[in-house]
Amino acid sequence: METGVVRCAQLEDADRLTAFLEAANLSTDGIKDAIEYFLIMENESGDIKATLGIEPHGEVGLLRSLVMSASASEKDLFVLFEQILILARDRNLHSLYLASNKRNSLDFFRLLGFKQEETKQLPEVLFESDHVKHILTVDNSFFLKLSM
Repeated sequence: METGVVRCAQLEDADRLTAFLEAANLSTDGIKDAIEYFLIMENESGDIKATLGIEPHGEVGLLRSLVMSASASEKDLFVLFEQILILARDRNLHSLYLASNKRNSLDFFRLLGFKQEETKQLPEVLFESDHVKHILTVDNSFFLKLSM
């Protein structure tokens, strides 16, 4: 199976990206403001196959909005993460955080270099994020950090 083409989202992608995220029941708050921090993977027809974004907060970023369509593969997931790390470095982010409540994803993220982070160790700026505020209300949620 062919890996999709990954590119940075542009402002004109905002509506399509919003629809893709809404179909996966994810929040679309702040998408337009941070559109240049989102990656889109498209198939040969130009349909969105997967997406991953960063919510920037100064020198730190919060990974969010990971959505993979049924046609996306594990290889696509690795490609997407490889590209988001390049994007984070290009944008001079010093560390990336992610929040999840899916314990079965821990091994995958550890493989990528993420380490579990205690909530009280998170940078103050992340507590301004609506996404983080929401995650803190979810049972079994945890945070991971990747230093760049």
